[in-house]
Amino acid sequence: MGEYKWNSPRAIFIYDTVLWCLSVLVDLFFRQVQTRGSFKVPRRGPIIFVAAPHANQFVDPLLLMRQVRLEASRRVNFLVAAKSMQRKFIGAVSRAVGGIPVGRAQDLAKPATGTIRMPNPSQPNEFEGIGTKFTEELKPGYTFFLPQDGGSAEVISIESDTKCTLKRDFKDEKGLQLLAKKEGTKYKVAPKVDQTEVYNAVFDRLNEGGCVGIFPEGGSHDRSDLLPLKAGVAIMALGAIAKNPGCDVKIIPCGMNYFHAHKFRSRAVIEFGSPLSVDPELVEMYKTGDKREAVKKLLDQIYNALQAVTVLSPDYDTLMVVQAARRLYKPSHKKLPLAKVVDLNRRFIAGYTHFKDDPRVQHLRKGVLDYNRQLSLLGIRDHQVQNARYHFLVVLCMMIYRIIKLMVLTVGALPGFVLFAPVFIATKVISKKKAKEALEASTVKIQGRDVLATWKLLVSLGLAPILYTWYSFLATYITYKYELLPAFLSRFIWLVPVISMFVLPNVSYASLRFGESGMDIFKSLRPLFLLLLPGSANTVNRLRERREALAFELTELINTLGPEIFPDFNANRIVSTPDLDFRSGEFRARSRSRSRSRSRSGDESPASIPGSPITRNASFANLGDVPLFPTIPRPRSRSRGLSGGLGKMSQIITTSNDKGTGEQNGETIEDIAKKIRGAFSERRRKSRRANSYIEEAESRGSEWSVATSGAETPADEAKKTI
Repeated sequence: MGEYKWNSPRAIFIYDTVLWCLSVLVDLFFRQVQTRGSFKVPRRGPIIFVAAPHANQFVDPLLLMRQVRLEASRRVNFLVAAKSMQRKFIGAVSRAVGGIPVGRAQDLAKPATGTIRMPNPSQPNEFEGIGTKFTEELKPGYTFFLPQDGGSAEVISIESDTKCTLKRDFKDEKGLQLLAKKEGTKYKVAPKVDQTEVYNAVFDRLNEGGCVGIFPEGGSHDRSDLLPLKAGVAIMALGAIAKNPGCDVKIIPCGMNYFHAHKFRSRAVIEFGSPLSVDPELVEMYKTGDKREAVKKLLDQIYNALQAVTVLSPDYDTLMVVQAARRLYKPSHKKLPLAKVVDLNRRFIAGYTHFKDDPRVQHLRKGVLDYNRQLSLLGIRDHQVQNARYHFLVVLCMMIYRIIKLMVLTVGALPGFVLFAPVFIATKVISKKKAKEALEASTVKIQGRDVLATWKLLVSLGLAPILYTWYSFLATYITYKYELLPAFLSRFIWLVPVISMFVLPNVSYASLRFGESGMDIFKSLRPLFLLLLPGSANTVNRLRERREALAFELTELINTLGPEIFPDFNANRIVSTPDLDFRSGEFRARSRSRSRSRSRSGDESPASIPGSPITRNASFANLGDVPLFPTIPRPRSRSRGLSGGLGKMSQIITTSNDKGTGEQNGETIEDIAKKIRGAFSERRRKSRRANSYIEEAESRGSEWSVATSGAETPADEAKKTI
């Protein structure tokens, strides 16, 4: 482990090659992967990437390594469980990308004899065994593991076969309930694991300016909340600086946010938080002997940082209510990027957690749950309800058109589906079997869904090449036996397997895309069919009216309660705009001037500077003022800055807000709309005048004397961009 040179040319080549090959699987499995906040990742220096929740086993590190490499040009070496390193494929890939093996006590845990209980709650560290063999099966430093995610604790002394003392007491409510039973509870024990070699490898990697990745929860799970963080990540950061005071380690929290993590063609958002610097006081505490307190404080900081980049819910039902509320709150005409959806979910959960005992919130929760139940009974989705307002003939024509389109897509998807069916069946059967095994061996998993995506990818990666090779051999055999090639091409029979190995994957991918579009169309047929039935149409219409009432009630409640917990809350916009502050009705001066200069220059170059973490229509000047500032998607080639006419529009909005509503001032919505259209017209006129001015200045460029005074032509000044 110490001989691995992570920054050698050979290691870099192997890392990039393996990651590129595995990235193909990521692109196939996920429909969309977005990154948010990548500009916060330092381009040099030691970094510890702390990622959570660990909901997708081996897919999580692969996805994070890929996005960090693409967005920040950094290579991350993850800590990998020693048990996983023993697997042939996983171990080979982990070693190729510089994985650091780490032993885990839970991987070594074995069932012990008898049961244990807590005889005296006033002395929670003292345990009593029933039919146990503590002197034979335990040693100081061993760890107790309780079932049903009841927690774990380290043994510090053994008095007899039936009595022992723990280093700390169990604080988890489930664990306390199990230990309170008269008959006791089953338990597992694991020997003490020496992590000295692991820490030394991490320290060396950080001291050389490398990046280390870790999932501080200790293992993958499918819960809606974070597991308690292990102390290892804090020890690594504090120990690296204590060993080398010049090692300026940064801790980057990474939120692994999935939409149905275990499902094929799902979506993911990877969010990077602000870098955490280790407080020198904590390092001094760690060096002077108060390690436990220093580690605890740093862990608390890391946990709070992770909460800011993840969507955490106390339970699954709350998460479903929050997601339904977010769909009701979002305007139907506005399509939000995934990063904004994640942020809205996070804010809804924070608001619900804070106001969950409010009677208005309870009443709204009941209405949302009832609305969800009605959707489930009808077999339709929320977005299909809000669009169910068409005439009978329009619905009929739409349904006929979609059925025809579905038939065409089915024909396109059928060949690949038939050819790849053995892999589909195998992945489903094997992944479910592995999930069941993982659930039985774990105390923290709920359904074992965190291993499904991993095994789907592994099985596909192993079976697909074998299947394609078999099909190529079969095609070659049939071509040769039945002499399907003309006589003058018979000597090129060797090209048949080559062409087959090229065509078959492309056929499978084309079928995947056809099937994906066809499935979306198929799901949209049921609400159309319901609208064609008189009785069902009335039900859908009533459900739509119910939805509108819920949306109005939700919006009013959010506008009332939102400002109490979100200082940047603004009822006029569902998401913030970096260049415009609608609360004050004024533009950021620097952003406005830069946007105007780009508008005048008519810049047709790419919107983002190569290698730059932000796009050209954003600046570092106002990052601190933006409440929701993601890694902005690449805009269109011509930058349309929020300037000129829009500035007047903001003044119109501000004026109307200062003076009252339009109706109170004698103005109607139509009057305000005319003012807005006038502002846009004025902006277009100014843009045309600026462009004509540039053309005229360029035609007279030779008349300007730059060499004598060092001045620039007006065209040059107008073309300046940030």
